[in-house]
Amino acid sequence: MNNIKNRFSIKDLENLTGIKAHTIRIWEKRYNLLEPKRTDTNIRYYDLENFQKLLNISFLNNNGYKISKISKISEPEILELVKTIAINEDSNNHAINSFKLAMLNFDQKLFFKTYDSLLTEKPFSYIFHEVFVPMLNSIGILWQTDTITPAHEHFICSLIRQKIISNTEKAHQKSVNESKKTFVLYLPDNEIHELGLLYINYEIINNGFHSIFLGPSVPVENLKHLQDFYNDITYISYFTIKPEKENVIQYIETFTNEILKSSNSKFWILGHMLTQVNLENLPESIKTFNSIKTLTETLLIND
Repeated sequence: MNNIKNRFSIKDLENLTGIKAHTIRIWEKRYNLLEPKRTDTNIRYYDLENFQKLLNISFLNNNGYKISKISKISEPEILELVKTIAINEDSNNHAINSFKLAMLNFDQKLFFKTYDSLLTEKPFSYIFHEVFVPMLNSIGILWQTDTITPAHEHFICSLIRQKIISNTEKAHQKSVNESKKTFVLYLPDNEIHELGLLYINYEIINNGFHSIFLGPSVPVENLKHLQDFYNDITYISYFTIKPEKENVIQYIETFTNEILKSSNSKFWILGHMLTQVNLENLPESIKTFNSIKTLTETLLIND
């Protein structure tokens, strides 16, 4: 229990919920919706109960309930109202809030309960794109602002990774691989952020293609050996932090010279580092993508 984060500054609440600190103060003073506490040195903070209540208030407010009305509803009624709306209308935001709570408290049971509840209504692909991706995007901001620690991020990413792998195994079992296309998925040297690539691997297998997943930190020269086994390869890589923006063009040129020029292979790339450089005039054998969804849509078009 000592690892549970149970004290939040008003800035923490702003980062976690997206509600401006100024608005939180107004809700607190005008409607008595929150009850901040004070440390022995008289510093204001909010406990976990306040944070959970603010998540529920924000959820109701986003679903059309005025703050003046919410302030007159008892806490048990707020909880029931949130559950009803989450079931009937806006399950995504409610699930994201639950996953955030699971992350903050290192609560695996809450993660699995929330995931299983979503899975009764939505396919895994929907959960990944509409729930996991928005949540992961917000986690980056929370980590940068010291609202969470790297341990929180590793915890939630590890659980998501488990779900991607388990769904990939199911896809393998039902897949009838008759495609002549081969996809090779890898990350560049010192790139370790593999969640996006793991999910793309799932989509490739789920759609009946042959996939070879090499994982993180693979040197370009190691890819040459694959050319001896397969004629039609589409390499896919994800540039999250590597190569650095000043080295992206050089990396692509090296890949082109060592892999593409001596084969009929293609290279598909996506990731944050691509937004940092000018990628005009790339050869036809190279495609860049601004999201996993656009890449998977291209995958189906080229089927």
